[in-house]
Amino acid sequence: MKILFYGTKNYDEQFFDKLLPEFPGIEIKFIEANIHEETASLAKGYEAICAFVNADLSTKVIEELHQQGVKLILMRCAGYNNVDLKTAQKYGIKVLRVPGYSPEAVAEHAMALALTANRHTHKAYIKCRENNFTLNGLMGVNLYKKTAGIIGTGKIGQAMARICKGFGMRVIAYDLFPNKSLDFLEYVSLDELLATSDLISLHCPLTDETKHIINEKTIAQMKDGVILVNTSRGGLIKTEDLISGIRDHKFFAVGLDVYEEESDYVFEDLSESIMQTSLIQRLLSFPNVTMTSHQGFFTEEALTNIAETTMENARAYMNGEELKNEVLS
Repeated sequence: MKILFYGTKNYDEQFFDKLLPEFPGIEIKFIEANIHEETASLAKGYEAICAFVNADLSTKVIEELHQQGVKLILMRCAGYNNVDLKTAQKYGIKVLRVPGYSPEAVAEHAMALALTANRHTHKAYIKCRENNFTLNGLMGVNLYKKTAGIIGTGKIGQAMARICKGFGMRVIAYDLFPNKSLDFLEYVSLDELLATSDLISLHCPLTDETKHIINEKTIAQMKDGVILVNTSRGGLIKTEDLISGIRDHKFFAVGLDVYEEESDYVFEDLSESIMQTSLIQRLLSFPNVTMTSHQGFFTEEALTNIAETTMENARAYMNGEELKNEVLS
């Protein structure tokens, strides 16, 4: 089976090439171009394509992949909100994903964002490099004995809850499908979580129900001085409402690894470019906002697991085995 990997970086090639000898019968070609309507035709002659979280797998793209004979879409990530599953199913194209690559990698980054935004360590580093050892602008708050609110208690949310528990925090959570076996957190309603949490961390998938779950109304329900962290999906937050909340001094700190505009920018070096939209620049202009470029997954362990599961998904399809990680519409 021949697989065309879209939107690849050198680290993708490093981890997949290392595994390839263990999967005879599978050929891989890496290209830097990401998949969208204009590049889908490059998949001609390939039975499968592999894409990442920032790929465009909308209706027209999948229709073009079908025209090129593609039968399998391998997502080397957990999320699939960027895939038109109904159109894929219509054409008999299977969609497989990596449901869990390293929950701890993302959860640890979420806490790193919370700590950095809270204690301004990024600013302190820059100040010290300039021989400025004053503490002006670096005041933070203790997390110990505060309340952490976890929205979404899948594997990543659970890992974040354990970290918060280790910090001596009270941990509450909201999930449409509560896991009653988790004894290190307490499930509450979304309204109660918003009203009582000192730290809110988002760990739910992006669906029609969760899109813009953080909006003007839910922000108004939060405590003044709350810390908000998002390492899940940018669309969970209505950015314009977040900006209004920041300007109204609702948040003590905000840490974002994902944001609504990221699909065109993420993983790219645009340092010499003039950005066409302003949301990201507006967020970065606030002194209490810390942003990273969708790097929560970026650890050696996570990349190894992503490569292994993606290749195992491909082999299972090739051999007609059970597709344990298939995404159904």
